[in-house]
Amino acid sequence: MNQLSGGFADPARDAAHAFRALLEAMARPGTIHIAAGAEAPGMSVAAATVLLALTDTTTPVHLGGGFATDAVRRWIAFHTGAPIVAAEDAAFALGTWDDLQPVTRFKIGQPSYPDRSATLIVEVGRLTNEGSRLTGPGIKDAARLSLPETAAFQANRALFPLGFDTILTCGDRLAALPRTTIVEDV
Repeated sequence: MNQLSGGFADPARDAAHAFRALLEAMARPGTIHIAAGAEAPGMSVAAATVLLALTDTTTPVHLGGGFATDAVRRWIAFHTGAPIVAAEDAAFALGTWDDLQPVTRFKIGQPSYPDRSATLIVEVGRLTNEGSRLTGPGIKDAARLSLPETAAFQANRALFPLGFDTILTCGDRLAALPRTTIVEDV
């Protein structure tokens, strides 16, 4: 795969489908959605699709760990033009949970502008409706989701209305964990 390939085949339609999957995932934390249409070197289809749908030349991206490669940088530069920045300056960050530690270095917004926070795109090896118990806005009773840990998400929730939002990706699947979600160990 090279930097010129892997974009949306039908940009308008594919972007709309990807954006819809992301909106559904954010509105209903703990639900898993298909996000396909993009391929990038070294990342899942879902992560590449999220980057194509949400980033452009005005959205700084941080690449953590094994994602900070020349191939990924070139793919992002060609397909979205998003600048690659340090964690502290990122609107979006891509990596495994371990790559993105400590998550306290990412923007959590400001009291008058809580939307000026980072969204973490976390590549996980498994994404299932098992594990941590989720409650809060968008969840009827409770949901379950396989999270890399719970403590950081609990600490993030305590910052509300500030905090980061998270998109978990695995293969062609994604789920979202907004900062409003209450996370409990099972």
